[in-house]
Amino acid sequence: MTNIPRVLTIAGSDSGGGAGIQADLKTFAAFGVHGMSAITAITAQNTIGVTAVQAIDPEVVRAQIDAVVEDIGVGVAKTGMLYSAEIINIVAEEAERYRLTMVVDPVMIAKSGASLLKVEAVDTLIRRLLPLATVVTPNAMEAQAISKRKISTLDDAKKAAKEIAGLGAKAVVIKGGHIDSGDRVTDVLYLEERFETYEGQRVDTKNTHGTGCVFASAIAAGLAIGKPLGEAVGIAKEFVERAIIFGLDVGQGYGPVNPTATLHNNAEKYDVLMTLRKAVNILEGHPEVRFLIPESQSNIGMALRNACARDDVCAIPGRVVRLPHGLKASSCPEFGASSHVANTILVAARFNPLIRSAMNIRYSKEVLDVCRNLGLSISYYDRRMEPSEIKRKEGATTAWGAEEAVKRLGAVPDVIYHEGDYGKEPMVIILGRTAIDVANRVVEISQQISRPTQRRG
Repeated sequence: MTNIPRVLTIAGSDSGGGAGIQADLKTFAAFGVHGMSAITAITAQNTIGVTAVQAIDPEVVRAQIDAVVEDIGVGVAKTGMLYSAEIINIVAEEAERYRLTMVVDPVMIAKSGASLLKVEAVDTLIRRLLPLATVVTPNAMEAQAISKRKISTLDDAKKAAKEIAGLGAKAVVIKGGHIDSGDRVTDVLYLEERFETYEGQRVDTKNTHGTGCVFASAIAAGLAIGKPLGEAVGIAKEFVERAIIFGLDVGQGYGPVNPTATLHNNAEKYDVLMTLRKAVNILEGHPEVRFLIPESQSNIGMALRNACARDDVCAIPGRVVRLPHGLKASSCPEFGASSHVANTILVAARFNPLIRSAMNIRYSKEVLDVCRNLGLSISYYDRRMEPSEIKRKEGATTAWGAEEAVKRLGAVPDVIYHEGDYGKEPMVIILGRTAIDVANRVVEISQQISRPTQRRG
């Protein structure tokens, strides 16, 4: 038990749960480290703004730090909202006393614009705490306040990072979220007189509350589990990007990022894998399904909840192939193993999050008649109407077609089909909530196809 990584957050409480110690502790849990807290201030806060702040007595902040260090031990400490010069001085004294490894997030302004650090405390933060920091993680606006340098470009960020390091911090990461750089976000690390950059996508969302807290906490957790600083920053960059992608749309203002998204998705991957394996067993246990396998073969896929990319969709590498006496999955299910079926699932899930699975089968009017008799809703798209820019883009047809089919019906259908195009095989896509639902639906269709006399009767 003594080997469990332990991280202490010294920060304010966010009653809305999106930032502060609440976000920090969620992040620590996602990394599998034991999180502890020393609360510096209580805020009355939601997605719209901060309505009240009550600072904790500085000696009570000291007592919280003493309590956890002397009994449990602290591998890494991370600071957030410190609010006053008195609290900053106490934290600095404790960091010196216990020789703490410190990740300092110089929190100054809330997402809503409310001040979380008194103006007169900024100098104390710079003078007392930065020289004790293993790494400081300001955003561009905070870096401007510390360096007194305007930051609008990546080059500006590099110069500011070097200047802030000159104030005593061992390393500085300036986050690029507030720097206008198009659809990419670049963070800059200055460490041992060298720069390293970390690039990621800019996510179009308003749900970014707590981004800075989660980023700094992820770095602290990375250091606690033994990662070198540069690697810990890279891990934190990827972690916070996913937390933003899966941000929570709650409240009327800036919703919070979701630091447990990676944890939940990893756990959910096992369930999706097992579900897809069961679906494959169902298909392989019904030889009559082979008559529904098209010339280009089939695939069956299932997505994670809130999937946003092909890597979030599990399918069969090499597809499901027709054999003389049945059918067989070419290999075990894997995430990222499909493009066409995955694209259809991702589009369907965007319109109806409950629809997370699909399988392609051969097209015929008889198959469509059976689907209608089974009460399945059907829509289609015409590949001949596909825009030229879509045709030129590899793999874009199925996503465009699925969206056209959804728009035509006004809802996500149970069945989408197209009649092909020059050199393109016509196809039917069966959709459903889970891979098992889809497999059972395909089996039912195949059984109807194999007993035409019963169907006509």
